[in-house]
Amino acid sequence: MRCHRTELRTESHRNHEDGVIITLVAVFLLFVIGAMAALSIDVVTFYTARSEAQLAADAGALAAARVLANSGMTSNPANANLVLNAEALALNIATQVATGNNVGGRLLKTSEVTVNFNVTTPTNPRVTVLAQRTDIPTFFARIWGSTQVTVGASATAEAYNPSYSNLEIGTTIPVAPMCVKPWLLPNMDPSPGGTTIFDPTSGTPTNVGLLGFQSTSAATRLRDACAAGNCSVAPLPAPLPWKYYPGDPATTFPAPTQALPTCNPTLTTPYEESVAGCIQTPIACNGTANIDTSNYGAARNTETADAVNCLTHSTANQGDSVDPAFIPPPFEFLSGADNPVVQAGALAAGTDVMVSDSLVTVPVFNSTPGNPPISPVTIIGFVQLFLNPDGISNSPPNMGHVNTMIINIAGCGTGAAGQPILGNGASPVTVRLISPP
Repeated sequence: MRCHRTELRTESHRNHEDGVIITLVAVFLLFVIGAMAALSIDVVTFYTARSEAQLAADAGALAAARVLANSGMTSNPANANLVLNAEALALNIATQVATGNNVGGRLLKTSEVTVNFNVTTPTNPRVTVLAQRTDIPTFFARIWGSTQVTVGASATAEAYNPSYSNLEIGTTIPVAPMCVKPWLLPNMDPSPGGTTIFDPTSGTPTNVGLLGFQSTSAATRLRDACAAGNCSVAPLPAPLPWKYYPGDPATTFPAPTQALPTCNPTLTTPYEESVAGCIQTPIACNGTANIDTSNYGAARNTETADAVNCLTHSTANQGDSVDPAFIPPPFEFLSGADNPVVQAGALAAGTDVMVSDSLVTVPVFNSTPGNPPISPVTIIGFVQLFLNPDGISNSPPNMGHVNTMIINIAGCGTGAAGQPILGNGASPVTVRLISPP
């Protein structure tokens, strides 16, 4: 009997100990789980802040690269003052854009944004932006003695111009910009005494002095090479500087079908839509393009004037302009009173803008003076132009002779090889993020 009672007491004691242990384990696990849950809130906060920092760095780097691309710097990298001034503009824009982003619950400060430039190859400059906060507060991590953490991210963007890449890296990678206008220009320098725009083989610019060249006379205004709008008569007219052959809308330059601007007068032809809108088909350097050899008629001049004025918001001669204080480059652009952003009240007329609808890319084909071109022609480069309004006040009006200023020249010649780098927007100088991937 005594033995049985002893066994009962022992078993009861063991059960009591097991119950205490289970209780202690449960309390410990509850503490651990609670601590992990609390810590996870901090971790989520830190990851969110880092994602915000990455967005700020990406935006700043891309904005800075866009400034470099549109400044003209990559078209004349030997001009040290141009490079330095372009970098100064890009630095300001990168800082403004990055500090317009929230990281960890507030806007970044200027001191929290670092911008660095790599111009070892000035025709292919890269800009790196670091967005970093060192004072992100912790909440539950304070139990480990940590009250603040550093959160940051960096991004590198480049502006690629193929013009000198054969000299810098030994090969030329072509570009394939979008939104290219259906005006095929011969490789002929429009400036006094000029010969060619590009070396036809390497694509190297032969006259960097073309940057800022403006058509101030009827002889240098951009206009149709075919008399009375008739390119159907063979042979085509011999090439002349700044006289374009219309691109074929049925093959190389299909008219856009969406995102067309609202115009007055209304767009009625594929040609007008191609000029005022954005052709989505990339035009590859060292590729070919077909000339429109149809008899499109003398009305093409009016179509050109109407489409250009619509594109540039210049029907009343109140479109954007190139800031005269930045000629010669680096270029800056001023918003006009009829710019849609100004009309919406988001911007004042005369404000500096990074991009403008007046900036367009026009292809240049391999031509020989005195020899009429034969379709298709080979594209050896591009010029980026700022279109000044054709002007309804010109005398006589609507002649289709477009005033232009050269902003960039990007050549790749017939020697370019490899997969073309796709462009973005109306620039032959492509802008893209290099890192993060």
